[in-house]
Amino acid sequence: MTRHPHSLSIINARIFDGESAELIEGAIHVADGVVTEIGPTVSTGDEVVDARGGTVVPGLIDAHCHAYGIGLDMVEIESTPSSYVALAGAMRLEAALRRGFTTVRDVAGGDPGLARAVDEGLVTAPRYFFTGAALSQTGGHGDPRPGNRDLCAGHHHMTEVVDGVDAVRRAVRDRFRQGAHAIKIMTSGGVVSLTDPIRLPQYSADEVRAITDEAARRGSYVAAHAYSPEAIEHSVVNGVRSIEHGNLLDEPTARLMAEHGAVLVPTLATYDAMDRRGEALGLNPTSQAKNREVLDSGRRAVEIARAAGVRVGFGTDLMGALEDEQLAGLRLQVEVDGVLDALRSATSVNADLLGRRDLGRVAVGAAGDLVVLDGDPFGDPSVLWATETRRTVVRGGKVV
Repeated sequence: MTRHPHSLSIINARIFDGESAELIEGAIHVADGVVTEIGPTVSTGDEVVDARGGTVVPGLIDAHCHAYGIGLDMVEIESTPSSYVALAGAMRLEAALRRGFTTVRDVAGGDPGLARAVDEGLVTAPRYFFTGAALSQTGGHGDPRPGNRDLCAGHHHMTEVVDGVDAVRRAVRDRFRQGAHAIKIMTSGGVVSLTDPIRLPQYSADEVRAITDEAARRGSYVAAHAYSPEAIEHSVVNGVRSIEHGNLLDEPTARLMAEHGAVLVPTLATYDAMDRRGEALGLNPTSQAKNREVLDSGRRAVEIARAAGVRVGFGTDLMGALEDEQLAGLRLQVEVDGVLDALRSATSVNADLLGRRDLGRVAVGAAGDLVVLDGDPFGDPSVLWATETRRTVVRGGKVV
């Protein structure tokens, strides 16, 4: 069968290119999935979208997404059959795309089967970058077992307990064999895990260095779940590139991150959502208390990182029914960062973190991933987190 290229034109738009504070007035032409023209006038595509004076932004990127995060109970997730988790995960990805997230980085989950289904168009989904199950030490944030139970929840949908230098090396190599984009590790306690204090560093320095060494030789990197200054320092000095959450960050540790070129991926949405809705959704009281411990400090961490010159990305980390709070994450980051920096975080900064300069930007040669907003986010920021009925999402040059 002959494949016919598809073209799309967006006209009467104001264009945010992912970086510049200055908006461009004009039109965009996308041919066969790639932006080919930007200007006052462009070629007429097979399909034409009239922005009617609205704003076009690059397709949004959620750098901390969990397709397989189908609930708030880790044991339940890890003991649920893979077929159900995959189907639920596909639906979660489609919902993210319709909100305007044309790319997601799944840091703790995903597998080559789901990635293949996305690539082949079997599911409607964003571009999908996965790490496979995150690595956790015994009793660490990724160990789902409560302290008073001896059980096996071994599907490894989101996390896998792996101890020892040789064992973590083997696990990293196997993830790259399966097509993982990067490696995720747990280097501090967390909110939904029940047996580990949030502040304490996890994994030995030798184990972390073994993981980062394997990733670097593969041309990739490591993302670490880390809250406290102790855990962030432990991660960064041993080669971690992407710090997830980082809520308890302080000024000296932020300077250390900047020296090492590490990126902070805040996830403000999840703490706000768990604080408001966690009890009603059955979140364990221990987790509710842990969430309160890091809730307010997340915003301050973004400010501290910015002041130290750390690049700040954007993520959401939403589990279970809380996934519908994804756009609220933009609101929370705008409240801290302002519209321009928050949009850069969710577009070009995240694209650079992924190593994909063709994403997160509106430029000739970039991927045709775009969101047409029905207003000006710089004048009315709420258009960024309004419902998807107020936006048109384009993925690979095609309207979703």
